[in-house]
Amino acid sequence: MHPSVYKVGLQYLSGDIHGGNARCIAMLLAFREAINDYSTPPKKSLVRDLTAKVSSYVSFLIECRPLSISMGNAIRFLKNRIAKLPHTMSELEAKSSLQSDIDRFINEKIVLADKIIVRHAFAKIRDGDVLLTYGSSSVVEMMLAYAHEQGKQFRVVIVDSRPKLEGQALLHRLVKKGLNCTYTHINAVSYIMHEVTRVFLGASSILSNGTVYSRVGTACVAMVAHSFRVPVLICCEAYKFHERVQLDSICSNELGDPDVIAKVSGRKDLNHLSNCVDNENLQLLNLMYDVTPSDYVSMIITDYGMLPPTSVPVIVREYRREQLWI
Repeated sequence: MHPSVYKVGLQYLSGDIHGGNARCIAMLLAFREAINDYSTPPKKSLVRDLTAKVSSYVSFLIECRPLSISMGNAIRFLKNRIAKLPHTMSELEAKSSLQSDIDRFINEKIVLADKIIVRHAFAKIRDGDVLLTYGSSSVVEMMLAYAHEQGKQFRVVIVDSRPKLEGQALLHRLVKKGLNCTYTHINAVSYIMHEVTRVFLGASSILSNGTVYSRVGTACVAMVAHSFRVPVLICCEAYKFHERVQLDSICSNELGDPDVIAKVSGRKDLNHLSNCVDNENLQLLNLMYDVTPSDYVSMIITDYGMLPPTSVPVIVREYRREQLWI
């Protein structure tokens, strides 16, 4: 196991690296280092041996934490590029070509895509708006910071939930930049929603039926916003789109540590479930993601522009080659 891949796997396991884009970039950079240090064994083909190596790295990362859908897309891209390497190409040229492909994927599909999404989303912000976001999305944070830098006058409502409380870190960063913020928990979302003019949410993936696969609680926020007739805008890079269809959160999901929902960090006095955890009649369920039906999404903002959820299959079908393979 290459040290850089091993290090990233442990960071996934400990939670030091979290968020779809951060995890994907860390994985690709680790693969880049591994490819740089790779040498083809005697009497073996570079294409076949390197593909097997990447597969073993992926298996290790899955053991540390299940891969996100976007990471799966990035792995498919890399394996496809390896498979297309000409057999006449030297090892040094092949490694250089793959490293360039990885750099280009990170730059075009993530870094530049985020900048384009920020510009598109900025056009939807008006002076006096109250913008609500849930949890912590890197592209939504970039958009809010950019709008503030451009002189837009607005207020941000950050909705958070246990056990991760990701919104607290986002709150600290936005307040430090001078943004006017309100912080609340998801149980008060129906109370605060009447003040909100727009909801901006991130996504782990967008499926071909327009369903948004994102941090658990996103569906609740979107449904409350829909009932209050507040537009829900999803900011998501095109490389996170997937042809899969999912109708609920149970058929495919990631399970978190069940103990964290039975305990409150830093509050040892709150131990009401301490005697029940081992009870065979109690099952603690800590789902990491949920799915938001397309009915509750007003618009999806991508690096290909702004589109309704009904147009997602077109992006998946017509632009899949450009998004993933080239």
